[in-house]
Amino acid sequence: MAIDGVRLEYSWVGTAAGAAPTIVFLHEGLGSITQWKGFPAALCERAGCRGLVYNRQGYGRSDPFATLSPRFMHHEALQVLPRVLDAFDIRQPVLFGHSDGGSIALIYAGSGNASIAALVLEAPHVFVEDVTVSRIAVLRDAYMSSGLRARLERHHASRVDGLFKGWTDVWLSGDFRGWNIEDCLPTLACDALVIQGRDDEYGTLRQVEAIGAAAPDRVETLVIDGCGHAPHLERRDVVMDAAVGFLRRRGIPS
Repeated sequence: MAIDGVRLEYSWVGTAAGAAPTIVFLHEGLGSITQWKGFPAALCERAGCRGLVYNRQGYGRSDPFATLSPRFMHHEALQVLPRVLDAFDIRQPVLFGHSDGGSIALIYAGSGNASIAALVLEAPHVFVEDVTVSRIAVLRDAYMSSGLRARLERHHASRVDGLFKGWTDVWLSGDFRGWNIEDCLPTLACDALVIQGRDDEYGTLRQVEAIGAAAPDRVETLVIDGCGHAPHLERRDVVMDAAVGFLRRRGIPS
């Protein structure tokens, strides 16, 4: 798939039941198709939907980026994601976003132009917290010595160093400390399930509370005890049950 001349790696999973919407999976800040570890296929099988999993520019086998803008999540949500959906004629998707992917989904759903069935969000960011910046700084400092680079290289190959530097540079820049998408929340185009681990090392429950407070009639929340930043990996069955139940209560699949 090419979007504005940029080749993006993607994969289809699952089989649609009737007119069920497509679930589009949006990965985390250092994530990729392979780092979902089979979760999208399993969720789509349970939900009776097909799923599209794709790597953003700079990730996996997608084309690399030269630089990453502090507005990279807005760019992805407002410029790239609509073109991805159009390229595959996906109408009224369910967006399943993790971390940065959850923020991208919120920006898209709150843009005023989105046609969307539902959101399932894990650990989305709506503003920058000290705990997030501190944790990313630890990652940056331990990149070469901790084995992190080797683990990421398995998923991003030759793109790994540029991706890691570009992403950490943005999140740790002084200019990014004011990043905030709370203005997107009151205009969400659909209902949302927001999931966060109580022990998430990249964000506090203030993120969940802000989303719920801004759109109380639209948002369900699930906080999972003994769980960190990746609930779909750490508490897979809990997330699967919650997501499928949330979608079924909204008539998905139809």
